[in-house]
Amino acid sequence: MIQSRQTIVDLLQEGGFVLYSRHAHADVGNDQMPLNYYNCQGQRNLSEMGRSQAVSFGEAIRRLNIPVMFPVLASPMCRTRETAALAFGVDYVYVDPFWVNIYNLSSIFDVAEQGRILSNAQAALEVQPHPGMNKVIIGHSFPPGVGFGAMPDMGTVVIRPLGPGNGFEVVAYLTLEELVQI
Repeated sequence: MIQSRQTIVDLLQEGGFVLYSRHAHADVGNDQMPLNYYNCQGQRNLSEMGRSQAVSFGEAIRRLNIPVMFPVLASPMCRTRETAALAFGVDYVYVDPFWVNIYNLSSIFDVAEQGRILSNAQAALEVQPHPGMNKVIIGHSFPPGVGFGAMPDMGTVVIRPLGPGNGFEVVAYLTLEELVQI
């Protein structure tokens, strides 16, 4: 894994990476089952701090001249869609229903089903973005010890896709604070 934050930015400026980011701080309300992805009142939503984090994330990406492939992908939950919209603009967000499966991993105890979800996530993360661009996915934290594990609000895993069937390399883990301070 690369240690220098400036080296990571230099690499990101060249493109070719996937940035998998957890949504911003969300502690307003509760997720009510069964979830209706488009009824935000029945979900845990972004706080004012979370909205500020999402804006700061987008500003840092632009300030650092990190090219982003549009649309940005977001889980269908309100907190992920709002995070992506605040960071990159609502017109540049595509809701990809697959990414809610990462949220669901916490409540799936069937090992085969967990394996299927993780295998599909790996396949998605192996796909290289357009040349000179970086793909951004706004999703959820993984359960502890699964996938990328627990992630802080707006925590980002920088991934180098190696192509379909070839896996990927985790290049860095960045907190929002680290990204903003570069």
